Amino acid sequence: MENNEMTFEVAIARLEEIVRMLEGGNAPLDQSLAMFEEGVALVKLCNSRLDTAEQKVKILTSAGDGTLVEADMK
Repeated sequence: MENNEMTFEVAIARLEEIVRMLEGGNAPLDQSLAMFEEGVALVKLCNSRLDTAEQKVKILTSAGDGTLVEADMK
């Protein structure tokens, strides 16, 4: 699965798996470097997905007359 096709949840799960494997310290250096590079790409993907989600979040506030007003989250 290409990184750009991954959901946020799948990317986080894979990132956690990579962290566990790297912390185990049993992988050869070249494999560890490849996993690290994959992890960096996954972090960028997750940050991008979070930024996109944040832009979509709206805040509902109550106006003086009791109506709800929608505003972008800052």
